[in-house]
Amino acid sequence: MTLKLGLPKGSLQDATVQVFARAGFNIYVSSRSYFPSIDDPEIECMLIRAQEMARYVADGVLDAGLTGQDWIAEYAAAAPAGQPAVIPIADLVYAKQSFGRVKWVLAVPEDSPFQRPEDLEGRTIATELVRATESYFQRRGIAVNVEFSWGATEVKPPVLADAIVEVTETGSSLRANRLRVIDTLMESNTQLIANAGAVADAWKKTKIDNLSLLLRAAIEAQGRVGIMLNVRREDLDGVLSLLPALQRPTISPLSDGEWVAVNTIIEERTVRELIPRLKGARAQGIVEYPLNKIVL
Repeated sequence: MTLKLGLPKGSLQDATVQVFARAGFNIYVSSRSYFPSIDDPEIECMLIRAQEMARYVADGVLDAGLTGQDWIAEYAAAAPAGQPAVIPIADLVYAKQSFGRVKWVLAVPEDSPFQRPEDLEGRTIATELVRATESYFQRRGIAVNVEFSWGATEVKPPVLADAIVEVTETGSSLRANRLRVIDTLMESNTQLIANAGAVADAWKKTKIDNLSLLLRAAIEAQGRVGIMLNVRREDLDGVLSLLPALQRPTISPLSDGEWVAVNTIIEERTVRELIPRLKGARAQGIVEYPLNKIVL
């Protein structure tokens, strides 16, 4: 048996391949093929644009797939009554440039008179996220014309549109195009989704759950490292007071009864300040090591 898995083609593609590598799956993508190879004979991969992933998973073309909450919401808003829904399996908080969330924002030119969404009554909004944007304005009772944008959305105001709804991770593209955010429609991060048929199949459900576990463990380890050190028992309290542990430090006795070994997980960005302080607290044999996965 095989699990048919959809991988997001486009901006999320490289980040997804990297997360899978940290989880222990090597994916090989060819520029000439939409069917990447993976070093797991029980998984068949297919590259699908994130915008279409929910549809193909819901229809059963794929058993599972990775896409953003934004495109799941867009699919749900456009789907007719009775259309199959997708089942969320795991939150995987990573994006194109970072391990974080992206935002869909309502933005206008810096020098425009628009200050609130209500000021856009009767105006034109350009976006790729048409259905979700229409729902946003309908909930607020604001009549606007929402037009689909094929790309380069940031350059459309004020000539081709009065405002845009666009995704942003750092805000740099909006600032470069002299746009000002007046509201946030939603935050989004990557989701592992499946359909009801795959979840009902015992083998596929187990395969999806195991994949979810490993991907979440890889993301949890991002930006963290392990620290090991030796310390005399009389100095232990001073050392422990310096350690911000994920749970609690592991303390193990050494062959010399006066000494113990301490093992813990910390944020990598704190290491350069922490190691000199540990040395000052009389810790010895300090070792920093990388982490690939943390299973909570």
